[in-house]
Amino acid sequence: MNKPILLSAVATLLLSLSTALHAQLDTTEQQMVAHIDATNEDALQLMIRTININSGTMNFDGVREVGAVLRQEFDALGFETSWVDGAPFNRAGHLVAELHNETEGPKLLLIGHLDTVFEPDSPFQTFALLDDNTATGPGIADMKGGNVIILQALSALKAVGMLEHMDITVVLTGDEELSGSPRELGKKALIDAAMYADIAIGFENGDGDPRTANISRRGSSGWTLNVTGKPSHSSQIFREDIGPGAIFETARILMFFYQDLQQEENLTFNPGRIIGGTTVSMDGEESAGTAFGKNNVVAESAMVTGDMRAVSLEQLERARARMREIVADNFTHTSATITFSDGYPPLASTPGNARLLDIYSEASQDLGLGVVTAVNPRLAGAADISFTAGHVDMAIDGLGMSGTAGHTVDETGFLDALPKQSKRAALLMYRLYSDIH
Repeated sequence: MNKPILLSAVATLLLSLSTALHAQLDTTEQQMVAHIDATNEDALQLMIRTININSGTMNFDGVREVGAVLRQEFDALGFETSWVDGAPFNRAGHLVAELHNETEGPKLLLIGHLDTVFEPDSPFQTFALLDDNTATGPGIADMKGGNVIILQALSALKAVGMLEHMDITVVLTGDEELSGSPRELGKKALIDAAMYADIAIGFENGDGDPRTANISRRGSSGWTLNVTGKPSHSSQIFREDIGPGAIFETARILMFFYQDLQQEENLTFNPGRIIGGTTVSMDGEESAGTAFGKNNVVAESAMVTGDMRAVSLEQLERARARMREIVADNFTHTSATITFSDGYPPLASTPGNARLLDIYSEASQDLGLGVVTAVNPRLAGAADISFTAGHVDMAIDGLGMSGTAGHTVDETGFLDALPKQSKRAALLMYRLYSDIH
C-alpha cells in the first residue's frame, strides 16, 4: 500500500473511532467537544499565564492581577463582572461574574479561587513542562487549571448558542487558601450566590483523580480547652485537698476524647498544640505559646487547641456534646472549659448531590472517559463549596484539573486533563438544561 493510501486509511479509521466514541452525544454536544479541542491551545496558554502570576493569598496585588486577567475572559463571554473589595475582611477580594437570563432551568453557581498557598518568597513561582503531558507550577492543579476549565466549558456552551438560555453565577474567591477575617464578610459573596442558586459546581482538583468527584466534604472547626488545677508543692500531689493538677486533668480529657470519639466514622479531631505549667499564654495568630512552671510545682494551668472535621452538622454537634460531657467530669480540685469555633461547614451527601454525580458520570462515559465515582469524604478536606450547604438542591466538587502534590513545590498537573475536564463540565451543564430547551 502506498503512503497516501495508507494515510487516507488511517484518517478514515480515526474518524470512525471518533464517531463511535461520541455515538452517545447529540449533535450539539459533539459541536461543544469539537470547540474545546479547537481552542485547547488558547486555554493552555491562559492557564500558563495565570500560573506565572504569583497570587499567594497575602499577595493582594497578585490576586487582583489574576482576577483582572480572568475578568476579561468572562466579559468576552457576555457576563457582567464585578470585583468584591477584600479590605473589610483583610484580603484582596473576589471576582464575581453573572449571566442572568429568563429560564425555566436551574440557576447554576460555579466556584473557583484565585489564590494559591505560594507567596512571593516561595522558590516555586513558574510553569515548567516535565514531559509531554505533565507540567509543574504554583496552583496548576489547585486551582488555576480549574478556573480555565470553567471558562472553557462556558465558551463551548456559548459556541452552540446555549448560554443565552442559562442563568449562571461564577464566584472566584481570593481567600480560599487562607480565609479572610471576619469570615462572615469574607464568604458573604459566595453565600449570597449560593442562596440565589439551585445547583453548585466546584472546580477544585479534589483528590486529583479524574475518576472521582466530591459530593460530600467534611467541614473544619476549632476547639480550645482550658484547664486549671490547684497549685502546690509537687510532693503533695494527689492529696485529697490538692488533687492531680491541671496537666493530669488535661491528659484525662484527651484520653477520653480518643476513647469515646475515635470510632465515629468520618470524624477526626486533633490536638495540635498543648501547653501547661504555672502560667500559660497562647498566641493564636502566631500559632505559638509560652509557659512558666517548675518540676516541683503542681501545674495550675494548661491549654490545648485543636481542630475537628465532621461530615455533617449532626455529627459535629453530637461530637461537641460528648466532648463537653467529658470536660465537665473533672478530677478533684480541677476544672475545665472547652470552646468551639466554626470554620468551614460540612457538605453532607444528599440524594440531590448523588443525582448530580450520576449526570456527570453519564456524560463522562458518553465521552469515552469512564465512570466517575464519589470520593470517600474521609479523604476530602474542606473547600469553598462547603458554604453552599443548605442553600442549594445539588452540589458537586472536584471537577477541576487533575494533578498531584498540591500545596507543595512538587505540585503537578496533567495537561490532557484540561480538555477532558472541560468537556465533562460543558456536557454536565448542557444536560442540566437540555430537557428544557
